[in-house]
Amino acid sequence: MSSVLRRTGAFAYRNPRLYVYFTVLYNARAYYPVLAIFFTDLGLTLDRFVFLNLMWALAIFLLEVPSGALADTLGRKKLLVFSSLIMVVEMAILLLAPKDGGNLLFALCILNRLLSGTSEAAASGADESIAYDALPEEGRAQAWDDVLSAAMKWRSAGFFITMALGGLLYDFTWAQKLGVSVPVEISHRLPIAVVLVQAIACVAITLRLEETPHASGEAKARCASAFRLTLRTAKKAFTTRSIAMVIVGGLLIDSVARNFATMTSEYYRLIHYPEWSFGLIGAVGGFVGFFVPAIARWLNARFSALGVLGISAVLAIACLSLIAPAWPWVGLLPVMLLMTLLGLVGFTVGRHLHASAESSERATMLSVRGLAFNLGYGTFSLGFSLLLARMRETVGDDAFRSALLWQLPVVAALIAGFFLWAWSGKGRRSV
Repeated sequence: MSSVLRRTGAFAYRNPRLYVYFTVLYNARAYYPVLAIFFTDLGLTLDRFVFLNLMWALAIFLLEVPSGALADTLGRKKLLVFSSLIMVVEMAILLLAPKDGGNLLFALCILNRLLSGTSEAAASGADESIAYDALPEEGRAQAWDDVLSAAMKWRSAGFFITMALGGLLYDFTWAQKLGVSVPVEISHRLPIAVVLVQAIACVAITLRLEETPHASGEAKARCASAFRLTLRTAKKAFTTRSIAMVIVGGLLIDSVARNFATMTSEYYRLIHYPEWSFGLIGAVGGFVGFFVPAIARWLNARFSALGVLGISAVLAIACLSLIAPAWPWVGLLPVMLLMTLLGLVGFTVGRHLHASAESSERATMLSVRGLAFNLGYGTFSLGFSLLLARMRETVGDDAFRSALLWQLPVVAALIAGFFLWAWSGKGRRSV
């Protein structure tokens, strides 16, 4: 981590250094430990909240690959500045959304999720590409491993700080013992205000990036080139077996883990943790995540990409099995492990795609990955939302616990079926 501050090695170059700062401020958001309860405390039902995740994924589904192609043709810096500006707007909407606002509240929350997905799509691929292509070609693969590892460690440190801060700001009752009193309506918005400041900082950082080489010419011609690049790269991703299998294997694990990640605060309520502790739990998760890059590098050096994903799949199913009973207090441990798998899967898939993509298509290839992952996430979120609504009709207040139990056999069958096929004689290739 110190090499980033000392500006040595890969971080002697501006873009890799700024990429680390950007990815921390963009991703380590203080409202994450209270995400689900923030929306439900505003007045949404849990199934409506899960539906919002579908809206977020829908925006990415429509924009992920085109934005990557635009980054490769119009410029990565432009997309990142745009992404940061959209982040500012989405945070402002949450600050102003009325509590118990009925349909108006739901409409504003949908707009927030659509803008959030748009911002994510614009940044996805462009951020890594602008850093990767700024590195010298000689020794680039090793240098990129150093950048990716440092970024993950910095993100873990960022999550450690913002998760603790977000939970403590959201539930300000602990501060009453110190004689500090803050109205609930204000304390619930404080994590959002912190992320708004982070968004403004992201704008400043992206404006300082140095643009990397991209297609030249008139905007119309470049947009047409972006469309052709999108089709060509998507075709390559899903017709090249080694790429397709890693993407599909990764999304199966990622979609389940990410869907649960958005509802961890609701789960912590279910297993009787106090609200003020949610951020501290997230901070511990951030600390644990600090060690994920080293583990990911070690595993990827000894196993194929598909092998690492297979290990992750077994661990994911084991975690879901232990999460489903919602045992008080003890249920925290499998949640922590499931969250670390997101970093392991992301490192493995990203590393494989960087090695497989040409420089001219790198952002587009990474956006294809983002498109596939978010399509899987959105589909799973829709299914889980429908399951929650059904459980609410049949078991009432115990709907969340019942939905966790019902999802387990479906998830296990999908993941097991894919990996059994992938490792069979019919599906196996050098992946």
